[in-house]
Amino acid sequence: MIKIRELSSYQTGFRVELVFQLTQHVRDEQLMKSLIEYLDCGKISIDKDAPISRLIITKIDDLNDKVIPFFSKFPIQGVKQLDFIDFCKAAEIIKAKAHLTKEGLEHIQLIKAGMNRGRKSTA
Repeated sequence: MIKIRELSSYQTGFRVELVFQLTQHVRDEQLMKSLIEYLDCGKISIDKDAPISRLIITKIDDLNDKVIPFFSKFPIQGVKQLDFIDFCKAAEIIKAKAHLTKEGLEHIQLIKAGMNRGRKSTA
């Protein structure tokens, strides 16, 4: 996912953050721990209101150097692959520091608007 928060202390007035999140039933917590060990990054969060565990990765270097290469080598199946492609586009903008410009921020906002539930098509 892409998080955009308004913060006046930032050059554009907004902070952009990428978050890779994988959600599974708590019974699969060991799988999540295995992924953290394999990727050498991330943390697990257990939902207090539901039997859900989440693998969360937010460090941009971990996303660029570990997560994106992994899912490029082993592609996600289904519509989530389209979200991953958009995620990679946003990561490239951030890597180039273009998100610190008005144009780059607007581009990321457009990408975000079309991801997940905002996606109009599966093709």
